[in-house]
Amino acid sequence: MTPEQMRQFRDDVLNIVSQIPCGQVTTYGIIAAWAGWPSHSRMVGRTLRYTPGAELLPCHRVVNKEGRTAPGWSRQRFLLESEGVHFKPNGHVDMSRHLWEPDTLIV
Repeated sequence: MTPEQMRQFRDDVLNIVSQIPCGQVTTYGIIAAWAGWPSHSRMVGRTLRYTPGAELLPCHRVVNKEGRTAPGWSRQRFLLESEGVHFKPNGHVDMSRHLWEPDTLIV
């Protein structure tokens, strides 16, 4: 990725995350694909972790493809549950009920 592509990717990721509705989640991989870089799901996580101001976005609504929350961020589950997100007995988000995959995005 060129520096310009990296900036565009960051901006797209932050824009997509800002659109995740309350009570729903999406995955790092889906965000990467919507941003045009489908094999860059780990970069989505790094973008959310290291971009100043990202903490003001609903980053807690981003989980991995199995519905697992971010390791080391125990508050994420609390934030999701406070929005009505249900968890399965294995501790993963019930993706069949809460996965957000819009038809269109404003990118």
